[in-house]
Amino acid sequence: MKPWHGAWPAHVPHSLDYPAAPAWWLLERNVARFGERVALRELDHETLAVGRTLTYAALFRAVRGVAAGLRARGVAPGARVALVLPNSAALVIGYYATWYAGGAAVPVNAAARGSELEQHLADAAASLVVAPRGAVAHAVAERLKLPAVDVDELRAMEALAPAPPGPCEPARDTAVLLYTGGTTGTPKGAMLSHRNLVANTIQFAEWYAFAPGEETSICAIPMSHSGGLAGVMNVPLSAAATLLVFGRFNPAAVARTVTAQRVTRLFGVPTMFIALLNDRDGRAADYGRLRACRTNAAPLPPSVKAAFDALVGREVLVEGYGLTETSPLTHANPIERARPGSIGLPLPDTDARIVDERGGDVTPGEAGELLVRGPQVMLGYWNRPEETARAVEDGWLHTGDIARMDTDGYFAIVDRRKDQINTAGFKVWPREVEETLYAHPAVRQVAVIGVPDDYRGEAVKAFVVLTDAHRGRVDARALIAFCRERLSGYKVPRAVEFRDDLPMSAAGKLLRRELRDEALTDKEIRP
Repeated sequence: MKPWHGAWPAHVPHSLDYPAAPAWWLLERNVARFGERVALRELDHETLAVGRTLTYAALFRAVRGVAAGLRARGVAPGARVALVLPNSAALVIGYYATWYAGGAAVPVNAAARGSELEQHLADAAASLVVAPRGAVAHAVAERLKLPAVDVDELRAMEALAPAPPGPCEPARDTAVLLYTGGTTGTPKGAMLSHRNLVANTIQFAEWYAFAPGEETSICAIPMSHSGGLAGVMNVPLSAAATLLVFGRFNPAAVARTVTAQRVTRLFGVPTMFIALLNDRDGRAADYGRLRACRTNAAPLPPSVKAAFDALVGREVLVEGYGLTETSPLTHANPIERARPGSIGLPLPDTDARIVDERGGDVTPGEAGELLVRGPQVMLGYWNRPEETARAVEDGWLHTGDIARMDTDGYFAIVDRRKDQINTAGFKVWPREVEETLYAHPAVRQVAVIGVPDDYRGEAVKAFVVLTDAHRGRVDARALIAFCRERLSGYKVPRAVEFRDDLPMSAAGKLLRRELRDEALTDKEIRP
C-alpha cells in the first residue's frame, strides 16, 4: 500500500493492462468502431477557417499510404525521420506513418533556427527530413546531404497502396527521439519506446476519464514537444476524440471554438489559461462542457487555478507533472481532490521516491530529489550510455527536481533544476544562450538566468560584461537582435543588464545562484 493510495480516484485501478502493441495501434484500434467519426479538423488560429478534416478511417488510410511512401524513400526499420512541422494534419500523419513504417520520429520545433536544426538532425543521424516547402529545414537537410520531403509530397503519398506494417518490438524499439536538456543540461535525445508511449497514453486517458467516442479536444500546444505529443495527440486519438488542431495558440480563437464546438478537453500550459483569463472572448466563453483541464510543463500558480475554476463555475483545472524522459506524465492531481500548488499523485504502476544527497529516503514533508519509476520511463539517451547510467539507476529516473511529499502522498515541486529556465512551458538551458552571446565581439562575459515573470513564470535574462572597446557603443537591443537571428524565439533574452563584473567563486566559477537570489529579492521588494 503506497501512501498516495488513500487519496486515489475511485475510477482508477492501482494497476493497468498495457498491450504489447506498437504506437500506431493507438489510432488503428478505433477505426473499426469509430471509422466515420471526425478524427481531426484543422482550424486557422486567427480566422477559424477550416482546413483539412479527416475521419478515423481516412486518417488511418493516409497514415498507411504515407508509410509506403516513406519506405519508398529509403526509410528502413529503425531509421529516424525528422518531422519539422507545425501543428497540423501533416504532423499527426507524419508521426503515425513513421511508426507504421517501422521508423522512429524525431520531432523538431518548426520555428527552430538553422543551427539548432543542424545539431538535432546530425546527432540523430536522421535518414529523412519532412518540412514545409521553403522552410529552413530544407536548407539544413541539403547541407547535411539528407533527403527531404515537403508537405505536398507527403500529401501525395497518402494515395499510395499500403504495405504491411514494419517490424516492431514495443518494449525495445524507439518510437520517438525527443531532444531535451535531460538532467545535466546538455541537449540529448531521449529514446521513448513504443511501450513507453502506449503505457503513458493508457495511464493518462484512464486517470482523466476519457470517454471513447465522446470527446472534443483542443490541440493548441506544440505536438513537437512531449506534452503535446501525448496530451493533445496520442491520448485524445486513443479515445476516438475529435482533435481541433491549431497551428498556434490564440486565446480568442480557442475561446470561441470551446463555445461553438462544445469542447470537452482543453489541455495546455499555465500561460494558456492566464491568456484566456485576460482575454475578452476568453472570459465570455461557455466552458460548461469541459471535463478535466490538465496543465503541466510549468508550475500552475494557485491563483490562476482558482480564477479559472471560478470562471468555469466548478473545479476543472488540475496540475500534473512529467518529463520528456517519462513520456511525459508521472504525476497528476485527482480531478475531484486537486490540491493547489501540488503536482498530485503518481499514476498507476508508477512509483516515486524523494531522496537526500546520499540517496536515502526522506520522511514526509522533507525536501529532496524526486525519483520516479514506471513503464513510461525512457529507454535511455541516444548514443550516451554514460549519461543514461547516471540518469537511470535500477529503473529509477533521477529527475533533478527538488520535491516534497506530504503524509497523504501528494507531491509538490519546491525548486527547479539548478540552472534550467522554464519560460511558458518551454525549457531553456543558460549555456546555449550564453554561448550565442559569447559569439558577439562586444561580449566579454555573460551569465543567463530565469527571472520571475507574472505571465511566463520565468523570463530569460542576460547579465553582460562588455569589452572595454565596446562599452557605450552596444546596447541591449543589439544583443537581443543578435540572439533572435540565432535562437528560437522563446530562448531569446527578454532583458539584458550590463554589469562591470559578474559574481565568481574563488575557483573562478560563475555564481548564477547569486544573480537568481538577487532577482528574487528585487521581485519581492517591488511595489
